[in-house]
Amino acid sequence: MKRLFAAAAALLLGCAVPARAQDFPNRQISMIVVFAPGGATDVLARIAAEHMSRTLGRSVVVENVSGAGGTIGGARGAQAAPDGYTLTVGSLGSHSAAPSIYRSIAYDPRELQPIGLIAGTPLYFVVRNGFPAQTMQEFLAHVRANPGRVSNGHAGIGSTNHLACALFAHLTGAQFNNIPYRGEGPAVNDIVAQQVDSACVLAPAAVPQIQAGTMRGLLTAAATRNPNAPNVPSAAEAGVPDYIFQGWNAVFAPRGTPAPVVAKLDGALRAALADPAIRQRIEALGSIPAAPDQQGPEALARLVRSEVDRWSTVVRAAGIEPQ
Repeated sequence: MKRLFAAAAALLLGCAVPARAQDFPNRQISMIVVFAPGGATDVLARIAAEHMSRTLGRSVVVENVSGAGGTIGGARGAQAAPDGYTLTVGSLGSHSAAPSIYRSIAYDPRELQPIGLIAGTPLYFVVRNGFPAQTMQEFLAHVRANPGRVSNGHAGIGSTNHLACALFAHLTGAQFNNIPYRGEGPAVNDIVAQQVDSACVLAPAAVPQIQAGTMRGLLTAAATRNPNAPNVPSAAEAGVPDYIFQGWNAVFAPRGTPAPVVAKLDGALRAALADPAIRQRIEALGSIPAAPDQQGPEALARLVRSEVDRWSTVVRAAGIEPQ
């Protein structure tokens, strides 16, 4: 009788997860953004969340949890209940390079449940208005003549921006006074306010400011110019041809999230990226919406695995000391 009762209980317990998953979502979903408001990760997350809310029929509410290069928010998202009600929007830095940057973090990006890539994010090297250099070559000459005096802001140790700045310094030999922030947004605010000299800024945060004339782009870290900021030279045109860098932002859920829930979240993100209006909003920011073959959990899992391996090599080559 006891064995029969135990078997029945196990059967009921096994049926409970699919039943709850079929009912998903029946309440608000929290989407953790691992950086402060105003940066690329935040902007793209809000665009995706708005459309996903309509598809899922429940609010997807963005919560900014910043600090430690995105790993504080990354840890909170990873440790949440695996029920689909807590998602995380991470970046190349927080969800690929972090294991090489930090000696101990509370999650392994490769063990999370991937939902899907939102977009690729080209990078811009920018300076404040009034900085005494009009071109990248003039900027580098100024930095070399004033080693350690030119300030350079980024979104925190281990962030995509930090990696981009470290790679730039490695390639050019530039020595900066590095200033870490709790996200890209605060760094951009200080560039606009002319409180910091330079920064590596991802397209969704950089392009609107460049268009508005509140800061100047000295290069885009790409092989070609971006049509949304056509006056900013490519890496080769600016004299730094090896400086090719593109970040990305993607949605993750905790490990163990039920497959039916993952499928619904994947479908909602795919629906957002299939909407011409959403793609236009992303492209207007200078970003590149994920193509159909880049979408979905499997494609994101492959991307994360390859990026973790790639950045472990780059971090060592750039001489970045683990924190």
